[in-house]
Amino acid sequence: MSIVAKILIAVVAIEHLYILWLEMFAWTTRGPKVFRSLPASLFVPTKALAANQGLYNGFLSAGLFWSLLIADVSWSVNVALFFLGCVIVAGIYGALSAQRSIFYVQALPALLALAAVLVG
Repeated sequence: MSIVAKILIAVVAIEHLYILWLEMFAWTTRGPKVFRSLPASLFVPTKALAANQGLYNGFLSAGLFWSLLIADVSWSVNVALFFLGCVIVAGIYGALSAQRSIFYVQALPALLALAAVLVG
């Protein structure tokens, strides 16, 4: 896997660590500033739901970091493709169901990383 692909995978993984932190630990403090389209009154009652979403983002991040640690190139690429695919699907679904900007924030970086993995 190329160094560009590894850097892009790391960027996507770090982004999902940030989302984990935001949704699991800062939903009621930082969340309203990030998700301005949601009414402020929703953040406290949805705290447990957001934490659950954050956990899933943590799994995506863990899988992407794992792909960078696998010595066997075939396995590394396959694991990266799987987790990038998951991020892309989640980003597209989020853009269609919640907020269009999710595509640009989540799916697009993962698409770029996926392209770099496939080219490299």
